[in-house]
Amino acid sequence: EPTSSSPTPWHEVVQRSNAIDFANDNVPILPKAGCNAGDCHATAGGGQNGFELSLLGFEPDQDYPQIVFHGRGRRLFPSAPEKSLLVRKATGDVPHGGGTRIQVDSPEYRMLVEWIRQGTPEFASSISDSRARLQQVVTMPDSQLLQPEQSIQLSVIAKYSDGSQRDVTSLALFESNNPALATVNELGLVTSGTLPGTAAIMVRYQGHVAVFRPAVPLGPALTEIPPSQNLVDQHVFTNLQRLGIPPSEQCDDATFLRRVTIDLVGRLPNSDERDRYWQAAADERRTNLVEDLLNHPDHADYFANKWTSLLKNRRDDTNDLAANFAFHAWVRDNLQAGTAYDQMVKQLLAATGTIMNNPAVAWYKRVKDPKAQLEDISQLFLGVRLQCAQCHHHPFERWSQDDYYALAACFSRVGRKPTGVQNEDMIFHERGVAEARNVRSGQMLRPRALGTDLGDIEPSTDPRLRLGHWMRSPDNPFFARALVNRYWKHFFRIGLIEPEDDIRDTNPPSNPELLEALERHFIASGFDLRDLTRMLVLSQAYQLSSRPNSLNLEDSQNYSRFYTRRLTAEVLLDSIDQLVGAQTSFSNLPLGTRAIALPDNSYNRAVPFLKVFGRPENSSVCECERVQSANLAQSLHLLNASDLKAKLAMSGGLADQLAQSPDDLSSRLKKIYQAAFCRDPSSEEIAEIAQFVAAEKPTKEDFEDVLWAIVNSKEFLVNH
Repeated sequence: EPTSSSPTPWHEVVQRSNAIDFANDNVPILPKAGCNAGDCHATAGGGQNGFELSLLGFEPDQDYPQIVFHGRGRRLFPSAPEKSLLVRKATGDVPHGGGTRIQVDSPEYRMLVEWIRQGTPEFASSISDSRARLQQVVTMPDSQLLQPEQSIQLSVIAKYSDGSQRDVTSLALFESNNPALATVNELGLVTSGTLPGTAAIMVRYQGHVAVFRPAVPLGPALTEIPPSQNLVDQHVFTNLQRLGIPPSEQCDDATFLRRVTIDLVGRLPNSDERDRYWQAAADERRTNLVEDLLNHPDHADYFANKWTSLLKNRRDDTNDLAANFAFHAWVRDNLQAGTAYDQMVKQLLAATGTIMNNPAVAWYKRVKDPKAQLEDISQLFLGVRLQCAQCHHHPFERWSQDDYYALAACFSRVGRKPTGVQNEDMIFHERGVAEARNVRSGQMLRPRALGTDLGDIEPSTDPRLRLGHWMRSPDNPFFARALVNRYWKHFFRIGLIEPEDDIRDTNPPSNPELLEALERHFIASGFDLRDLTRMLVLSQAYQLSSRPNSLNLEDSQNYSRFYTRRLTAEVLLDSIDQLVGAQTSFSNLPLGTRAIALPDNSYNRAVPFLKVFGRPENSSVCECERVQSANLAQSLHLLNASDLKAKLAMSGGLADQLAQSPDDLSSRLKKIYQAAFCRDPSSEEIAEIAQFVAAEKPTKEDFEDVLWAIVNSKEFLVNH
């Protein structure tokens, strides 16, 4: 069998050997024909007309008896294979709801007929253990720089445990992650579009995935790129150079001051911060500002808000008040202290005790079922969505039901008992054998991490400790990747992998070299969140202007400019309060509490602003629960809401102060613009405002109108 760069097509390999193996030779025909898709005969979709196959052929041992023996073998007719119901349905010779799936006399047709003629063997050899196992699928080529509207034919090569290879292009499934950049047909012909960028063509064959990465340049490679501050710039600018996409210029100091303050502490810069920033030497002010913000208590508040939302910290009644505050404080205090990320996660996973002596156990109070625990931990800390694998093999990944329940076994010995205090349980390790039952096979499974054996675990050992140790181990390819991708999205708006918590082979990163470099750096730093954050925000890539140049306007994936984003609900409310000199009153909390510091939504029932602008209910581990898109209700709220009008008109607020100030109009407008935008108003802006106010003696109402217009401006509502 050839092992050169041009392996033999799969059907010729089988013809030469004259021995058909059900799993290797027949099963791959079914996904290509669409027979075992979710809406056809896949068990996961109900199995049309009682003919149930494993989803996409992931479980051949389940498919064999279903095809050969189910219905008293009525689907097969060995004495006249062409007349078998299986063949006649697939070819459309008899009525079939799915229509014609296989053409008569095609290699697929001949393979099925010959298999039936040979007596439907399950194995090519009488020794089942001798079956060659599929180990890898690769594409040839694996990447290519294509000119606009250029086509290239892919070859898909399957590699087996016995060293053999075969060309399986005609049986592989192809899909583009970005059809605007590149399309692919069912035969593997890739055609680039006219937009510049890098696409990913996913190739699937028998549960294995390969990726072809076509890149479409805007023009010739750049001869010059900006100097690099760190590894972020090296990879971002190298990619832009290859694609011929020139980056925007560096943003000005005022823009950086506002941008990074919002991103690090979730508010606008205050007057003291602005003064220190402008007084510092030009070549030091950005670095100094970042250090000050990273060590500010508001930084811990801001990111505690992010993490406690994803960890579902919320109260359903007054009895949850202590747990709600304690867990929020635990997350915040760890962030403020600079606790290494892996240690925080380990403390959470293996938490025991009561909420009062170990607040981390509050997570087990909220997420009680082992299946919910494994799903949340996997999605949040590993970026792997396992929900599908509870019922069937994951359709886009390698995870099986065994993988799902083996991970659930890690949480099978989490015990809880009442403490005598209302709504307060003690969480403890319940001594015993850790295991979970695969509901389909009935098999009891011992704890195992995704793709990794955790070893023998004694009944006296808490399996969560093993899982926590595996989280940070070199054997875990997900932990660091999930975190750096999540933080990258926070600062750059678009994750290297999107969605940020859906890491899988069929969802590759837009810049894999950059993601790998960030992973290595994060691990080498000891999982230091501040170190990672510092590197991201001090990169030249983060400091690019949001203004596109004439050539990078359509780039939405290569970070050739800063991608603007709307302020989140809490940040926007705090920013409005900070600008106009107001304080929002939250239920049962001291006046002056920032929205960003709220443990959950239960304290703002009387404040509709946060709900209107999409603050999550802390009921999902997915970032998607937070609504960031604009809508009509938000626009109407900013235009007409009584609470906003009251803040603008309040006695002692900024409008009141400016009305009583002896300064001229331009000086008073400068104070507004510096507070809102960190910049002075232009002469045109001053002149335009002067047309609408009493220039000689502006009134309080005049400044209320100016502030109202500022709050409703796009420049205020977005971080740019």
